[in-house]
Amino acid sequence: MHLRPQLLDGRVTSRASQQGFWSAMANFKGHALPGSFFLMFGLWWSVKYPLKYLSRRVKTNCRPSLFYQRLELIEGLIKIICSLIGILAEQFVPDGPHMRLVNGEDHSWVKLMNWQHSTMYLFFGLSGILDVLTYFPLNIPVGMDRLSMALALFAEGFLFYFHVHNRPELDQHIHTLLLIAIFGGAFIIFLEVFIRDHVVLELFCTSLLILQGTWFWQIGFVLFPPSGGPEWKQTDHNNIMFITMCFCWHYLIALIVTAINYYLVYCFVKRRRWNNSEMNVEIRKLNSDKDAKAALLAGSEEE
Repeated sequence: MHLRPQLLDGRVTSRASQQGFWSAMANFKGHALPGSFFLMFGLWWSVKYPLKYLSRRVKTNCRPSLFYQRLELIEGLIKIICSLIGILAEQFVPDGPHMRLVNGEDHSWVKLMNWQHSTMYLFFGLSGILDVLTYFPLNIPVGMDRLSMALALFAEGFLFYFHVHNRPELDQHIHTLLLIAIFGGAFIIFLEVFIRDHVVLELFCTSLLILQGTWFWQIGFVLFPPSGGPEWKQTDHNNIMFITMCFCWHYLIALIVTAINYYLVYCFVKRRRWNNSEMNVEIRKLNSDKDAKAALLAGSEEE
C-alpha cells in the first residue's frame, strides 16, 4: 500500500514510520524500571517519615539527629545511583540511541523517547546530588533539597505531558492519569520548601510516590502485556472507564500501605520506648540495691 509522506520541519515521515518510532521507543521494561525506583522510594518514605515524626514526639524539642542526616545522605546517593542506572539503560540498550541525538546520515532525531526518559533521570540525579551536598557544611539554603526534588517531578510531568501526543486514546488517558500523581507530588514537595517536617504533607507525598510507582507498572501491563498476553483495545471506552477506576484502586492501595507502615513504625517506636523505660527501671533498681548494700556494710563496720 502506498503511503503518502508528510513533510514535518523539513524531514519526510510517514504514519507507518511514526508508529514504528513509538513501538521501538517503549516497552514493558521501560515502564517497569522507573516504576520500581518510585515504588522503592515510596515504600522507604512510608517508613522514614513516620519514624522521624514519632521519634521527635518521644524526644521533644530536639534537633534532627546525626542518624537521620546520614539517612538523607544515603538516600541521596541511592537516588544518584538509580538515576545513573536509568540513564545507562535508556541510552545503551541494544536499540538505544547510544548518546546520539541526531543521525548524521539523514539528520533525523535518534530515539527521542529514550532521550526524554534520560532527561527525567537526569533531573532526579541532580536532586540526589543536592541531597548529598546538604549533608556537608556548605551553607546551602534550607529547603533546596525539597525544591530540587519538586523541580525533578515537575520536569518529569512536563516531559510526559508532551510524551503522548498523537498516541492512541487509551495510551493518552493512562499517561494522563500518571500526571495526577506526578504534579500532585511536585506541588506537595514544593510546599515542603516552606513548611518543613510536616508529617501530613510528607505522608501525602509518600502515597503519591507509591501510586506513581505502581501506575508505571500498570502502564507496562496495559500497553505492553508481557508473556504475549492479549492486547487492550485502544479505542474501547469501557477500557478507559476501567483504567480510571483502576487508578483509584491503585491510590487506595497506596494509602493502605502508607497507613500500615505508619502503624508498624508506631508499634516499633512504642516498643522500643517501653523497653528503654523498663531498662531504666532495672538500672535504678540495681543502683538502689547497691546503695542499700553499701549502707548495710557501712553500718556493720561501725558496729
